[in-house]
Amino acid sequence: MASSSSTPTLKSCIPLPLDEAQLIDVVEKAKDWALMHGAAMRSKQNFNPDALQFAPFILTPSSFPRAEFQKAVRLQPVLNELIHAVAHDSQFLLDTLKSTEKVDEFTRGLVDIYRTVLSEGIAQTLTLALLRSDYLPNFSDAIKQVEINTIASSFGGISTNITPMHSYILTELGHQDKLVNLPENRALSGLCDAMVEAWKLQNRPAAAILFVVEDRTYNICDQRFHEFYIRETYPHVPVVRRTLTQLAIGARLGPAKELLVDTERQGGGREASIVYYRAGYEPGHYHGPQEWAARLLIERSVAIKCPSIQYHLAGTKKVQQALAKPDVLRRFVGSDEAKIEAICDIFTGLYSLDRDEEGDEAVRLALQDPERYVLKPQREGGGNNVYGADIPAALASMSEEERSAWILMERIFPPLSTGYMIRPDAGTAPPTPVQLVSELGIFGAIIGSKDKILYNRQVGHMLRTKLSTANEGGVAAGLGALDSPYLID
Repeated sequence: MASSSSTPTLKSCIPLPLDEAQLIDVVEKAKDWALMHGAAMRSKQNFNPDALQFAPFILTPSSFPRAEFQKAVRLQPVLNELIHAVAHDSQFLLDTLKSTEKVDEFTRGLVDIYRTVLSEGIAQTLTLALLRSDYLPNFSDAIKQVEINTIASSFGGISTNITPMHSYILTELGHQDKLVNLPENRALSGLCDAMVEAWKLQNRPAAAILFVVEDRTYNICDQRFHEFYIRETYPHVPVVRRTLTQLAIGARLGPAKELLVDTERQGGGREASIVYYRAGYEPGHYHGPQEWAARLLIERSVAIKCPSIQYHLAGTKKVQQALAKPDVLRRFVGSDEAKIEAICDIFTGLYSLDRDEEGDEAVRLALQDPERYVLKPQREGGGNNVYGADIPAALASMSEEERSAWILMERIFPPLSTGYMIRPDAGTAPPTPVQLVSELGIFGAIIGSKDKILYNRQVGHMLRTKLSTANEGGVAAGLGALDSPYLID
């Protein structure tokens, strides 16, 4: 993320730099605290299923405008309703994605599943969505939405532990008076409670919640915290973890379209009434036709999916771009101008790259001043976007059809903060203060059918922080660090 000398800087929560001896002492304490409280991941570079290293983190909480944090919290239930309405409008989804599916194989695979279950009749009309809306403060500190995640919205588990870690660090540094500016974060319990609410609605006491996971899980603590919370708080609710490949082998539909897993095992299978995807959002999770067949099998079942295939499609960048138009918003929000204004206020410029006059104009804008824009594909998981000076070459390499798989987004230039980024395997030298930018994620949970919403809440938050010179900031992708917001007026 490029910055200039005119970029505003937010005041740090405590005076920096720290005295070197004090810094060395508190960094060692913080590393141990993170490891011993599960703010940890498996190493991608040296993967070992029996070993953890602490997740990258910022030593002290980063400043974030209080009013904008509160605005994002208030707005989340409205965004939940918006995405819920979008996910249940099949004509809108298919029309919006028709150009993308022609040139993007992964999107086409998802749309094919959607068309199949639509033609057969959707077996389960209730949906569960665990969403995360991500924001960057802009120059004026006003938040602008980066994206909204509808599948595998991660770091609710670990982020719940970062606020108490920062409380401990600030106390060790003699700044206990600052703790009042750290908002409470109950993301883990909020996300898990919503899963259990959906499980209760199924009224199938012997059925399990199924976590669909990657073949190799690096972000294991974040996932397991959800599982362990459910098992500790609701011991009568079983939880199982399976990969798409395992489900391709062992999952079947029962006589009433129940989703049965582990049918290949002796004793023959158990029902899963809730499916929580932590995989399936990128092409690498599908090794061949069998994983796609497993995804379709799940969609054909009466299990409540998180997300359903239509919710997955509602989270694509192409849909996000379409929703940035006020007339499209009215289709889903109705005539409530206050809601429309509140939602439009968080949107930055989003442009189609389809083969039409609007798409050609977006290309012209991008080539005229590429540093103002970001190219975004229909992908989740981080590391897929194209920024600034790289945009002209990327556009030149695409056919007019291929560019329909992308959108153009105005770049957000957030204020800077100063802090210490603590990363594993960084050597023994004490860290130095660096310039940072922070991205706020607000979690939401919603359960309902097309015609009725049964449950709608904002359930927590996370903060990811990266070097101001970095474009991408995904922690799981190895580019950012976990953080918590220190609210300033």
